[in-house]
Formats: sequence, C-alpha cells, structure tokens
Amino acid sequence: MTRIDIQFTMFSAFYSPLIATMAGGFLDEEGLDAEWSVASPGVSAIAALKDGTAHVVQSALSQAFGPLSRGEDPGAVHFAQINEMDGFFLTAREPDPDFDWRKLEGAPVVLFGGGQPLAMFKYACHKAGIDYGRIEAIHPGNAAEVDAAFRAGEGAYVQQQGPFPQQLEADGVGHVVAEVGRQVGRCGFSSLCALPDWLETDAARAFTRAYRKARLWLNEAPAAEIALAEAAYFPDIDLAVLERCIASYQELGCWAPHVEITREAYEATLDIFAYNGLIRERFPYDRACAPPPAE
Repeated sequence: MTRIDIQFTMFSAFYSPLIATMAGGFLDEEGLDAEWSVASPGVSAIAALKDGTAHVVQSALSQAFGPLSRGEDPGAVHFAQINEMDGFFLTAREPDPDFDWRKLEGAPVVLFGGGQPLAMFKYACHKAGIDYGRIEAIHPGNAAEVDAAFRAGEGAYVQQQGPFPQQLEADGVGHVVAEVGRQVGRCGFSSLCALPDWLETDAARAFTRAYRKARLWLNEAPAAEIALAEAAYFPDIDLAVLERCIASYQELGCWAPHVEITREAYEATLDIFAYNGLIRERFPYDRACAPPPAE
C-alpha cells in the first residue's frame, strides 16, 4: 500500500466526495493507505502541501486569488471539483414553509465572519434582491462557535453547513428554511488542490481513479448507505441526521458526477468575488486550475 496524506480545511458532510474515497473503500481498491487530518483553525491546508505533510487538500478556488492578486504564483493547483454549489443552509428557530429572503432584513442572523462563506451569503442576498446591510449580522467565529451561539439563543437565523442544521432540527432547536446554494447558483465552491509535481505521479493517478468512483457512488447510492459508511467520521452526529444531510446534498446537486473544474464554474466564482470587491481583475483559468491527472 502507498500512503497518501489528505488534509481538510473544514470538515463536514458537504465534503463527502473526498470523505467517500476513504469511507467507501475506493482508495483501498487502488492500493492507497489514507491518513487524514483537519487544518488548525486559521491555518490554510495549503501550508500542509508546501511543508510536505499532505499530498491532497480540500480547499477552494478562491485560495488562489490572494497570491494571484499580488502577482505571485499560487504554487499549488486546483485539479478537481468537490462541490459545484454553496453547501450552507439557513436555519430559523421556527418552521417557515413560506420563508422569503426579505425576512432577513432587520433580523439578527448568526453568520460566518468572512472569507468565502460570507462572500457567498452576501451574493445570495444580492440575487434575492435584499440589502445585506440591513441584516443584524452576528459573527461568533468558527463552525462550532456558530453552532454554540445559535443554541445559546443568539440570532433568529443561522448559516451552517450540514450536518449542523439537520442536527439542530433533530434536537428541536431550529428548522431549515433555505439552501444558500439554490440562491447563488452553480460555481466553483470547493476543490481538491495539490502540488504540480505530485499530480504527475502514479499515486495521483490512482487517487483520481478512486475519486471518480467515489463521486459516482455518491450520486447513485441511497443516502442511508452513504451515511452508514461515513458514520465513523461523524461520531457526534446521529445516523438519521447524517442520512438526511446527505440526501439534501444529493437533491441539491452539488456533487455532480464529473471531476473536472469547469470554466463556467470558475467564471461564476470570479463573478461572486468581484461583486464582493475581493478581487479587482479576472485571473485566467489556467493560473489557478489544472486538469485531473491522466488515468
């Protein structure tokens, strides 16, 4: 077996395409023995690529925008998509089958404090025709702190990735009223990143074969089967909750079967970051992205 080190920037069921390569046994089938970790808070998983402690990391296309805006080479390249849509849910304290985004104006909303999650949320507000500036934004910190704040009574709504919202529902704390991804539309939300030299290796080709199989499995298998396979990765989440979360993402369509990062998804991400004033120029696709390793 060949060892492969994988690191996540953020760990949630939203990143099941990468988790499934391990949980579904697809890496084992390719002779790869996976070790995985989660980057420390405030530390980019890209650092693990550069110091040699990871071969593949879960990242986002927007990671490349900072270096590119400074005229620098990002070093690492994004070679496969994980999600083609935002995976955050909006949860209210009470059921609201008639929810409208206009209800957020004037309301206290617990949100991530910056980066891509907030940029996507602001873009969703823009597309919904509401003024983000009229929202009473509450920014507690990381995912666990966001969850704790809402459970403690802060906010009328909360922005979270699955399975946090589904666990809130199971605990009677909240009710999912919207999916941010449906409002934003398709884009390059999250991706797999590696160093160019590693992408030329046999291990990279084996990983890509496993990853393709995992993506097909996620689209074809029942949510209950996937949840059971991934349960050990989410020890604090009820199995039924994990199943509902995975079923929601399957229905959303964020795990499209293809592996490649499409130019359309990349351009949509540029649109979102330009709207937020986070970039001043449109970087060429091939400055940030590369095709998956030839198999």
